[in-house]
Amino acid sequence: MKVSHIIYKVSDLEEAVREFKDRGFEVEMGSKKNPYNAIIYFSEGPYLELLASSGMPKFFKSLLRCFGKGRFADRLDYWDTHKGGPCAVALENYRKDLNEESAVLKRNNQGYFQMNSRRNDTKGRKLRFTCLFPDEMQIPFFMTYFNIDPKPKNFVHANGVKRIKNISFGTREQFIPIIDELCDDNTLTVFTGDGVKDLEFEYTAGMEGHKVDLR
Repeated sequence: MKVSHIIYKVSDLEEAVREFKDRGFEVEMGSKKNPYNAIIYFSEGPYLELLASSGMPKFFKSLLRCFGKGRFADRLDYWDTHKGGPCAVALENYRKDLNEESAVLKRNNQGYFQMNSRRNDTKGRKLRFTCLFPDEMQIPFFMTYFNIDPKPKNFVHANGVKRIKNISFGTREQFIPIIDELCDDNTLTVFTGDGVKDLEFEYTAGMEGHKVDLR
């Protein structure tokens, strides 16, 4: 698997979009109607998702708990209450299913919740994909790549950023072998710790001195 994207929690979506545009990023809302996220794509590698909320009402979270999916609801609660900044990493494959990934989790006695997802973006693309959320929040969640590739071709942001070069993700030591088995992407650095600690961008030649600070 490769790194799909990083969830970056924000408190106010419209304000965050303005701030990231001021930093020289091209940003698009996740959807035209009632968006709860916005996307910063790169031509290569993972994208950045600005997330104001999970979009899941408390009532549906309660239903999830009633049907034995409380760990998934806990993950959503964590995103909704996060104080801000990078809060999650997603991994992706390029098949139509997550059978191999679920087999790895089963072999390691890790439960999960899987669901089909969809998003109609602001450019009229009907994006379809499958997500898998391990019960253990210190393991990244998974998705199949979109049925339509939404990434721009040969694109560089106005601030010179070409792509996300490195992501440092902290987890408990016991989960590192599982993540290493699942992910062969050298963009991801896994260490013993807690959560996403650092994002490093790659810049076009001559723009290295204008580094963007996301703190």
